[in-house]
Amino acid sequence: MKLTGSVNLSAVALWVAVGLALPAIALAGTLGGWGSNDDGQIDVPGGDDFIAVAGGELHSLALRADGSLAGWGYNGQGQTDVPAGNDFTAVTGGYLHSLALRDDGSLVGWGYNGQGQTDVPAGNNFAAVVGGGRHSLALKEDGSLVGWGWNVYGQTTGVPTGNDFVAIAAGFGHSLALKDDGSLVAWGRNWEGQTEVPAGNDFIGIACGFYHSLALRADGSPTSGAGLVGWGLNDDGQIDVPTGNDFVAIDGGQCHSLALTADGSLTGWGDDTYGQIDVPTGNGFIALAAGREHGLTLTPEPSALALLAFGAALAARRRPGRQVPSIGTGSGRGPGSGAPVDKRGVP
Repeated sequence: MKLTGSVNLSAVALWVAVGLALPAIALAGTLGGWGSNDDGQIDVPGGDDFIAVAGGELHSLALRADGSLAGWGYNGQGQTDVPAGNDFTAVTGGYLHSLALRDDGSLVGWGYNGQGQTDVPAGNNFAAVVGGGRHSLALKEDGSLVGWGWNVYGQTTGVPTGNDFVAIAAGFGHSLALKDDGSLVAWGRNWEGQTEVPAGNDFIGIACGFYHSLALRADGSPTSGAGLVGWGLNDDGQIDVPTGNDFVAIDGGQCHSLALTADGSLTGWGDDTYGQIDVPTGNGFIALAAGREHGLTLTPEPSALALLAFGAALAARRRPGRQVPSIGTGSGRGPGSGAPVDKRGVP
């Protein structure tokens, strides 16, 4: 299955398990946040109609079920002044800028533009977008990539050619992509080894932190989660990934990392100076995002989970012997991004 944008792996597992060809499952719910809050970046807006969440450096973003956007936190460069409209399908935050994908396949950017990171390319053929430190990266519907903005490390001009990409992620000065054969490719700054991708063709999701990278590695079962691997800077243990093969989504901040498991619980590792890995307890979460030193999550309303459970049970009855996972969601990777996870860790 060729997947683009920010789709939680448990949703993918659900589609495969029940044999359905469905669009992204977007469960509406409430937002939560933890970690540094000097600029109000975890003062999440109220409401139970959010379907995706993303973190920038000191700001946060979310997508509502009606296709509108919300932003909060530091706004010194206008990065939380979200554009009006109800036609957005994904949102992502960079260092001091923000980006979004519209349902017609076009892009929009706002916030700091000192290196041209919000000068989005024209066209209506984009499938995903992510924001890095001061650069931006997009995936086109034909599987090709385009980059723009800051290029001191070759993070935009070094974009690989080809039409076989299915997911993207961006760090402070590097970029990462997942190919449809399950292999990884990276380019840009490599002072800390963040572009030295592991070998293999069993990867199914990616994320970037400030100077580190993360990936989800499949265990061969479509109804369970995946294992984790990390590489790059490790001064705070941000690539010392936990063991297990039940992970379904990942994201990276400046010096910390976060993951979501198949049972809907969260885990974090790396720097905890501001409580950014002190994740909330429980197992009802369906999406996560990491900012510089904060974390964000999405929890569905009980009615939404009940509806999903009913549909899954009905599909399972129609296809006996097929296992259905306990959760399935659409998530925001960020961002336009993630599992295939997009998102970038930000400085």
